[in-house]
Order: sequence, then structure tokens, then C-alpha cells
Amino acid sequence: MSRISVRGFAVASATAVTTVGAVVGVAAGNEAPSVGNTEATAADATIADIPAGAQAQVQTASLTQQADDQSTQADAAALKSAQESARKAAAETAKSKKDAADEAKAKKDADARKKKELAASRSSSRDVGDLLGKSSYSIAETKAIAQQMMAGDQFQCFSNIVDHESGWNYKATNAGSGAYGLVQALPGSKMSSAGSDWQTNPATQIKWGLNYMNDRYGSPCGAWSFWQANSWY
Repeated sequence: MSRISVRGFAVASATAVTTVGAVVGVAAGNEAPSVGNTEATAADATIADIPAGAQAQVQTASLTQQADDQSTQADAAALKSAQESARKAAAETAKSKKDAADEAKAKKDADARKKKELAASRSSSRDVGDLLGKSSYSIAETKAIAQQMMAGDQFQCFSNIVDHESGWNYKATNAGSGAYGLVQALPGSKMSSAGSDWQTNPATQIKWGLNYMNDRYGSPCGAWSFWQANSWY
């Protein structure tokens, strides 16, 4: 039978080897060796050097040590896995809280914008109302009415056309063609579709002009692009 080294067995469990050495010595009628001598002997021993009855004890002690080591490794792996799971769960919780906070903030900001826009709209309506019903209007007042009746990004285009057509004079009349008003409707009576006071109310003329530009060119800026290419619209 080959001599299989038990160095690993002996080193892994010095106590077991010591016990085995004591048993072997007593069984042979010899004085039990010291712990140090037993460990040194066991370190260089082979299975063939140990009585058969003691071999089982040595192997059992070594297997027990291996099982303890494996259990320790398994516990460490389980702890690491648990820590990683906890870290991921904490990260997900933090992300969920952040997303919820961002969503709440976005909703709050949207609500604030709506309230601001509503307040501005009400203010504009009051301002227009304050300007209407007058016997005459200045250029500044007429422009203020126009600004309040259209989107901010369209006013400049509208203003460019009116600058060329009438110079913001809501009573401007073209002696040759008969075109009338801010947007020089031809004939001026066309603007009656927007209100019977089309001759004296700039708001009525602006309303008609906006409808015309939107229907024919898509927007005041569309009308202004056409005007720049053709000098009329």
C-alpha cells in the first residue's frame, strides 16, 4: 500500500494529532509523547506510520476542520451577498425617493407656471378692457392692445407689417385703393366681420388682421415673410 502523506491532516488539527499520539503511546506501553514532539512527528508522518485505529481519528479530525473552514467561507460569502443586497436595496430606495421628489418639484413648478400665466392672462384682459371704449388711441396704446391679443413670438412680425402698412394709425386710409386701418384691409368694410366698430376700434382691426394672417399665411410671421418677398400680403 502506498504511503500517503498526512502532513495536511496533522497541521490542520494539532490537537487531534496530539490526542492520537497519546493513544498510540499508551497502547504500545510507552510513555505518552509531549505535545510539541507529537506535532513535529505528525507533521512528517504518513498514514502507514500511524496504527489503523488512529488513522480514522486523524482523518475525522481533518475532515471536521475542512468542514469548519468551508462553513466559515460559506458564512463569509452569505454575509457579503447580504451586504451587497442591502446596498442595492438602499440605492434603489434612494433613487425612488429622488425620483418622487423630482416629480413633486416638477408638478409644483408646473402649477406655479399655470397660476402665473392665468394671472397674466387676467391682467391682460383687464388692461385691454381698460383701453377699450375710448374716443381715440395713441400708437403706444394701440401697440399695447396688439401685444395682449397675440402670442409674444408673433407680435414683432405683426408690428413689422403694421409699421409698413399704416404706421400704427388705425384711421389710416389709402387714397388710391381705399384700404383702411392698421392692416390696410381692402376694402376696409371687410373688418366688419370682426365688429361693427371696425372704423374706430383698433382692437377690432387687430382681431380681423390676426384672423386674416393666420388663415392665409399660418401666422403673422408667415405673413411677414411673404411681405418681405413681395412688399404686400
